[in-house]
Amino acid sequence: MAARLFPAVKFVIKGSLAGAAVYMAYDQGLLGSGTQGAEALKKAQAALPPAIQEWTSYIGWELPPTPKFDFSPSDSWNKGVQTVMSALSVAPTRACEYTVEGWKYVKDLVK
Repeated sequence: MAARLFPAVKFVIKGSLAGAAVYMAYDQGLLGSGTQGAEALKKAQAALPPAIQEWTSYIGWELPPTPKFDFSPSDSWNKGVQTVMSALSVAPTRACEYTVEGWKYVKDLVK
């Protein structure tokens, strides 16, 4: 009985954790627009160092100070999307150019 129940309990626990993670990400604004994600990142950057410092002092560890970043995820995301779309827009032209070069190379080898 317990052997059959254990996989079901394990599945329910994993599903609950995954559901809670998705809910927390949605609740914090991580699944929203880029500006909502940037705000959530700023909130996390403000909240994490004090929490980590509290835990390390409780445990007795000493960590180096955290570096400060001036990073905008929305700018990076937009630059990445623009780069990918640019590459996709020239892909057919480049494929034709490479095909022509390949045929020329094969013809030169055959001669």
